[in-house]
Amino acid sequence: MRDIPKGMLAGLAATVVLSLLMVMKAMMGLMPPLDMPAMLAGAMGSPDTPLIGWIVHLSIGIVVYGVAIGVLDPKLPGTSHVGHGVMLGVIGWLIMMVVLMPMAGAGLFGMNMGVMAPMMTLVLHLIFGAVLGWVYGRSAVSQDESGSRARA
Repeated sequence: MRDIPKGMLAGLAATVVLSLLMVMKAMMGLMPPLDMPAMLAGAMGSPDTPLIGWIVHLSIGIVVYGVAIGVLDPKLPGTSHVGHGVMLGVIGWLIMMVVLMPMAGAGLFGMNMGVMAPMMTLVLHLIFGAVLGWVYGRSAVSQDESGSRARA
């Protein structure tokens, strides 16, 4: 359980990076036009309140992914924290593609928005997962009793 705060810190960092990429993508007008906070707000019954979508987006990134990496990192195959974060990012992407996208009316894998929607969101989730794992791995290194660096 001691790794959950580290995971939540990693979730915060990864969510900030993802959010900045989403905002930059929207500002540059890159296709497809996918406003995830608006989709989340709509799924919560508040389509005219994007702030609710942003709060849910941040909560998922910090709490859900943060707790997931904190709990699952030592149980996942391999030893790479970045690899573990990417695995969690892909799992999250799959859940988004088969649950959230159809709920938002975008169809399975968001195909109603075109083939670029699943590809773009996969790339964003891969980046998110890599940042999640990297920050978690960096914060999982601590000082042991003898003062030498050891993995926590």
